[in-house]
Amino acid sequence: MPLFNDKELATLLRAFEALHRTTGITGHRIEGEPIIAQGFRADARVEIEANGQRYPYLAEIKRVDRFATLRDIKAQYALHGQGEQPLLVAPRITTETAEKCRELDLQFIDATGNAYLHGPGLYVLVKGQRPIEGEELQLTDQEGKRAGTATHLRVVFGLLCKPELLNAPYRNIVQAAGVALGTIGWVFFDLNGRGITTGGKGKGDRVMLERQKLIQEWVTNYPIKLRPKLNPRRFRAPKADWWKDLDITRYGGQWGAEVAAEKLTGYLRPHALTIYLHKHQGQKNLTKLVAENRLRPDVKGDIEILDAFWDFKDERPMPETVPPLLAYADLLATLDPRNLEAAKLIHDQYLATPEAQA
Repeated sequence: MPLFNDKELATLLRAFEALHRTTGITGHRIEGEPIIAQGFRADARVEIEANGQRYPYLAEIKRVDRFATLRDIKAQYALHGQGEQPLLVAPRITTETAEKCRELDLQFIDATGNAYLHGPGLYVLVKGQRPIEGEELQLTDQEGKRAGTATHLRVVFGLLCKPELLNAPYRNIVQAAGVALGTIGWVFFDLNGRGITTGGKGKGDRVMLERQKLIQEWVTNYPIKLRPKLNPRRFRAPKADWWKDLDITRYGGQWGAEVAAEKLTGYLRPHALTIYLHKHQGQKNLTKLVAENRLRPDVKGDIEILDAFWDFKDERPMPETVPPLLAYADLLATLDPRNLEAAKLIHDQYLATPEAQA
């Protein structure tokens, strides 16, 4: 099956996401670049699912910067479309362009949530939607679409730590993972394509099929692809046991790696300390943590402080430790035999089954 290029696919996926966000209606890609008539291809064959019905369209995916483009699409499909309904899919349709589409009866969806759709039992008109703050209006999100990238890892971490996010609204996943909205569709597209998840066509029907495979993939990629981007800093303390009675949550922090293992399993006596600080008042909390505990910067120090990359409350199993998945990954990455044993305990107690994590 021919595939359209990455830019077009990115635009289509983001438009489907935005359509679902603003209207609850779902879009599906059925075929890439179908041949409609000799010498004429559509960009994709798609279906819009609403009110229990499916409406077929031929998608024309492009940026619209002049009204003449709209007339050209209508004329092209009138001549070659074999009576099938065209659907314009664009990064953004302005209010003025939306009105022109309505005049020409050219149906459309865009990546910001604007839409004009109609058919038997269907009428949708949304206009005036703008890009979400912080989300770039680009046609591609190369970072988000590939498994193992930092963005992908952020999203997967949320899905593994908070299974309820699997079928949550995309906005909830964005909040938890700290990524752009357009990334979420790419991640699910990848996970579904590789058979790790399935579903997603209806509300609440997405299922995790290969959880353990995804966990192992995540812990393999995290130390290389995401961890180095978390602003790691090293310090040393005047006393080795300075941390034992410390409430790290006072500084917006959580214990990772060896301290997390000691608290989660009671097995390990920590030699190195890992702290993840959350971004809210992060610099202020870091300054306070360093000053109150007389920590000194030292590139070879046994205290490592990193920026937390997730944003969800997880009181399980205890609020002062990072989620078990992250402790597991950090312990494995050390290759220290003591830590590998502790990592296995964490896996068996907290990660072996979804129920163990709950």
